[in-house]
Amino acid sequence: MKFNPIAFVINLAIPLAVGALGSVLTLTSVKTWYPTLAKPAFNPPDSIFPPVWTCIFILMGISAYLVWQKRAQIAHFPRTVAVYAIQLVLNLMWSFLFFYAKSLGAALFEIVFLLIVIVINATMFYKVDKTAGLLFIPYFLWVCFATVLTYSIFSLNG
Repeated sequence: MKFNPIAFVINLAIPLAVGALGSVLTLTSVKTWYPTLAKPAFNPPDSIFPPVWTCIFILMGISAYLVWQKRAQIAHFPRTVAVYAIQLVLNLMWSFLFFYAKSLGAALFEIVFLLIVIVINATMFYKVDKTAGLLFIPYFLWVCFATVLTYSIFSLNG
């Protein structure tokens, strides 16, 4: 397939924009409310989250681009795009629920649903392009960790 730089940039920009919007939702709470919560010993330093999420969003964009390149070969391309969009919205929704709404229980429930949709999305992408599906592995693993962290924070502060 011929590389399309415009499509590549657009596919990178979409998840990075979702991440930026999620950052906006967390800005105030990260500095005021979040430090007051009891956290487990394995809670990473706050400085870890931005670079990890940036890398994950970049991998997600590359994955989406690989699938986009093969869109003509996908019988149900709109469904594939819809699942991708849903997982992006769910990713953003976790930031909203946890940091903006400060609803730990709702965030815990939502992140479990997000994990399920990540697996569905990765599987769909894998069927189209193996690399595209495999690029979701760091995202899945990080959200698994975030799920355990969310559960722990919920348990300690519930």
